[in-house]
Amino acid sequence: MKNTALTHIHQKLGAKMVPFAGFNMPVSYESVNAEHETVRKGVGVFDVSHMGEFFIKGPKAVDLIQKISSNDVTKLVKGQAQYAYLPNETGGIIDDLIIYKIDDEEYLLVVNASNIEKDREWINQQNTMGAIFEDRSDEYSLLAIQGPKAIEAMQPLSSVDLSAIKFYHFEIADFAGVDDVIISATGYTGSGGFEIYCKNDAIEQIWNKVFEAGADYGIKPIGLAARDTLRLEMGFCLYGNDIDETTSPLEAGLGWITKFTKDFINAENLKKEKEAGIKNKLIGFELKERGIPRQGYEIMTADSSVIGRVTSGTMAPSLGKAIGMGYVPVAMSLPGTDIFINIRNKPVAATVVKTPFYKP
Repeated sequence: MKNTALTHIHQKLGAKMVPFAGFNMPVSYESVNAEHETVRKGVGVFDVSHMGEFFIKGPKAVDLIQKISSNDVTKLVKGQAQYAYLPNETGGIIDDLIIYKIDDEEYLLVVNASNIEKDREWINQQNTMGAIFEDRSDEYSLLAIQGPKAIEAMQPLSSVDLSAIKFYHFEIADFAGVDDVIISATGYTGSGGFEIYCKNDAIEQIWNKVFEAGADYGIKPIGLAARDTLRLEMGFCLYGNDIDETTSPLEAGLGWITKFTKDFINAENLKKEKEAGIKNKLIGFELKERGIPRQGYEIMTADSSVIGRVTSGTMAPSLGKAIGMGYVPVAMSLPGTDIFINIRNKPVAATVVKTPFYKP
């Protein structure tokens, strides 16, 4: 099992460590609810250094990315990022990712930790045009500094105006005494903040200075469990739960990052699927009764017909109610539709709702 460059710090802080995507990762430091609230109301820090960093460079970089990505990378300006997915040839999703335009001929692709090897092999297989591909995942660390107080708390650490970095934009600048750090206004929590990319040998210094700068703001380290409750309250897909090699990106609600204005892998079949109309749809739902929906639980109608399964579910700390996501037939996907979740062989009433569940 791999460690991040900060594993020893998490252990020293008494974090509960678990295996995740081949890494020894902190799942929690105190209670999930307390950590969740820290991010929603203040500022919290996640070590997400397990994520993968691929660099694609050279005159053929755009050609390769356009082929493998659902989104249109030509729309990016330098210093901008976009969400996308890597379609497979059978209608599913190899991975979802963020693409950063560093320069006209240099892009950074940030992929899920569990898919690093698979994504690398897939991209190399598709690289028939000779773009320069570098997997530098083992060299980079990544901190997500998230919450409404993140900008104010972190501003003393950089000479750039953090409040001026727009959502899904980034600067390469000094941060916490380290040069050439990627400061990205992205994150997976819905509460604002930044993601900080740097080389492994600089991350401990950055971590320490981040906590010094955030001391007056009640900054705390946050584990993967709260990351999951935060992203689910926003209705964000998690690879392996809500999307995978077998799920349709259109049924997953990812049509907005599927750009048919260009050619990409499986574009023709996805276009046909769109024109024919999708059969199922990823929905959000809230329970009307006590219970917690878990991945794999059946979604049913009033007459106990099984129409789908829960892909993600939790008790939402910000809302005080149980929420979840899952795929159901389009006819059952309208907000306000009554459904039931089979929890321990008992049908528990729920209602389809629009996501995000949490609105700041």
